[in-house]
Amino acid sequence: MGIPTESVGSLPRPQYLQAMFADYDAGEATLADLLAAQERAAADSVRRMEETGQEIVTDGEQRASSFATYPIIDTLGGKGLADNLRADGQYFAIFDDGHHRQLPRLVEGPFKYKTYAFENFAKSRPLARTAAMKQAVIAPSMMYLLYPLQGEVEGYPRSEFIADLVAECEKDIRGCFAAGAARVSIDFTEGRLASKKDSRNPWTSANLLQTFIQLNNQVLDRFSAEERVNIGIHTCPGGDTDSVHSAEINYHELLPSLFQMNAGYFLIQCASEKDKEKVYKEIGQTIRKDANGVKQVAFIGVVDPLNPTVETPEEICGTLLKAAEYVPVDQLGATDDCGFSPFSIDAKPKHGSPDFARDIAFQKIANRVKGVKIANEKLGI
Repeated sequence: MGIPTESVGSLPRPQYLQAMFADYDAGEATLADLLAAQERAAADSVRRMEETGQEIVTDGEQRASSFATYPIIDTLGGKGLADNLRADGQYFAIFDDGHHRQLPRLVEGPFKYKTYAFENFAKSRPLARTAAMKQAVIAPSMMYLLYPLQGEVEGYPRSEFIADLVAECEKDIRGCFAAGAARVSIDFTEGRLASKKDSRNPWTSANLLQTFIQLNNQVLDRFSAEERVNIGIHTCPGGDTDSVHSAEINYHELLPSLFQMNAGYFLIQCASEKDKEKVYKEIGQTIRKDANGVKQVAFIGVVDPLNPTVETPEEICGTLLKAAEYVPVDQLGATDDCGFSPFSIDAKPKHGSPDFARDIAFQKIANRVKGVKIANEKLGI
């Protein structure tokens, strides 16, 4: 078997879908209008990703508000927020270009998902004609940030919240597999951000990384080794409106802890790193051959979704050959640094427009697939 390759999950939403989200928020479009636009964009995403040669495809998360908020809100503009949540929660992240993304705040228990990823997946699965499909889900560690950092929600202690949170995440993952997902990856972008210590964003100074790792393992450890082979963890320094939130944090702050999670594979941003070899070396030193019965695989990022320049297959091949000097080939995979557009409203300023960014994304995926094939040939696998 050669080096495996897959996408993280999201694709830029076409301009017509972003406009429909805005119209729905403004009361100028109906829910039926929004659902029709989502279906159109999802079908186009699956078809075009299959055309790249990618063997495991996604619908590009066209039906979701964002990778982080799909379980709790219908749109980034605020529609569909559950009665026990308020919109004035803490920032998830403050990005380098100055914009931020904010989470809701839990004010009453119990905590339950409003929408599950497997519900969106079930709508998109019939769209795939030739390829298998995967689904991304949000990490419980992100949802953990809905609960106040200090104190407790009256009548709903933190311990009960965590129990509900773990159960909901497990349900989401199991539902994806039951609906036919070949793989499920858990978005964990907050991992690197947990070491930032940004005074503007208090949770980043609360030393939560090990809390996050342990919480994610509570979910993972509910699955068998055979199941966890196909459950992944994605980490990156963010990727929203072509900006990041924690790229300056030394990867060493995260990588040793990352592989403590008992997942079968990891989708790791690398293409946009300044010192890639340092990251490859540390991955090779810390990835586990046996994570409670699973041999871990590191899918390294070989294309940068935030950069409009399309990497050539030859460049991607060279990246993989260099990584193979440090990471055992049987534990090496290839991916994109991040989802191409994790939030449903994303202007993609470096690209000029969401539609152009969407075209670029499919070119990058196609070249990643080609580059992996060349690397497999050169490695003789």
